[in-house]
Amino acid sequence: MTIGLLPPRVVTRLPTNSGIFKIALFRDSHDVDHLALYLGELSTEEPVLTRVHSECLTGDVFGSRRCDCGEQLDEAFSRIAQIGRGLVLYLRQEGRGIGLLEKLKAYNLQDDGYDTVDANLALGHEADGRDYSVAAEMLASLGISQVRLMTNNPAKVDALRELGLEVSERVPLVIAANPDNRNYLKTKLERMHHMLDLPEGAPTPVAPTMSTLDDLFAFLSKSRRESAEAAERPVVTLSYAQSIDGCSAAVSDRPLALSGDQSLRLTHRLRGAHDGILVGIRTIFADNPRLTVRLMEGQNPQPIILDSRLRFPIDAELLSHPDKKVWIATTALADPERASRLEAKGAKLIRVATNAQGQVDLEDLLERLRALNIRSLMVEGGGRVITQFIHRQLIDQLVITVAPVVVGGIRAVGQLPSIGPHLQLQTPRYTWLGPDMIVWGSPLWLK
Repeated sequence: MTIGLLPPRVVTRLPTNSGIFKIALFRDSHDVDHLALYLGELSTEEPVLTRVHSECLTGDVFGSRRCDCGEQLDEAFSRIAQIGRGLVLYLRQEGRGIGLLEKLKAYNLQDDGYDTVDANLALGHEADGRDYSVAAEMLASLGISQVRLMTNNPAKVDALRELGLEVSERVPLVIAANPDNRNYLKTKLERMHHMLDLPEGAPTPVAPTMSTLDDLFAFLSKSRRESAEAAERPVVTLSYAQSIDGCSAAVSDRPLALSGDQSLRLTHRLRGAHDGILVGIRTIFADNPRLTVRLMEGQNPQPIILDSRLRFPIDAELLSHPDKKVWIATTALADPERASRLEAKGAKLIRVATNAQGQVDLEDLLERLRALNIRSLMVEGGGRVITQFIHRQLIDQLVITVAPVVVGGIRAVGQLPSIGPHLQLQTPRYTWLGPDMIVWGSPLWLK
């Protein structure tokens, strides 16, 4: 596509921290101004070290840490100054072509858990709507036919070559990640195929952001929307309550009321936001729960119990659930006689493979649940189940209630096979419900 670029309207001297550059202003036929900043003699046969940089007001001017744009621009000027010859094209294509207003809207979506690609798509834009025709015309106007292009984006190289420019070399321009832009860079790497090297390991924790319950449920809904029809397992929300010293009970297999009334209502609202709810057999022994939505309006989720040896009580409350037949995930270790009795009482048995410890194989179970139309699953406990889901990295989002008490008892998350930390929350959010703090986010797996 031809933009219809006019000749430079003005060329002047621009002293900068990196050296004395010349700056030329070009105006296209849409009355948009673009800039060329250059150092040294450009019209020679040697390729020109070039950065084609799309405007990022937040990063270039205000030093935003949400992206790497400002640091890339500074690094480009520094490299040009080091060799005494080179060019920066500054294109007015804010937010990968969507404009400043829409980019700021996309920031809000990113704070709700969207990545930079999905945020643009959710606003009705392309993942990358930039057009490099104006760059090709600016280069032609400056008498440049071949460049050494400073970029990590192979699509930019391809676009300029398709416009007739010779890109003799792609020069990497990798900026170290920080806690605020690591996910942004990961999206560039995994979804936009940028050539980046993001070292593994624990990034610096990000401070939680004060938020609202509406944001929490928007976060949960977003994960559900991203669950494709062909997904192999449900979206898994791990939700539990703990004390400030990390305990969920004072003694093993005995319930302990930690949460306040408002937090209990939140738990029921969370249940209503999922297709299924899963607990272990020890929770049935300790609490004898019904796993319904009683304190809030909403549909009851499908109750699912992990019980590898089928010890489920014949008189459990779940067998008189108001509108669901309890599903019990069990294995070949189940007692056939008890299986018959439970099925006669209305229970549905889902026989799955066992893991190395003789427990229900969670991966196998989740695949079977997805085949049974369970697209979202809330895992509510107990401690061994929570620990197993974390160990297998089978959770997509966490919602944790922290009660302001010290228990000194049984930990909510048990001993994991290796030394942690194992995960941290990405862009964590929190709010207060009465005396309790509710914390949520997506897991960033560290090992």
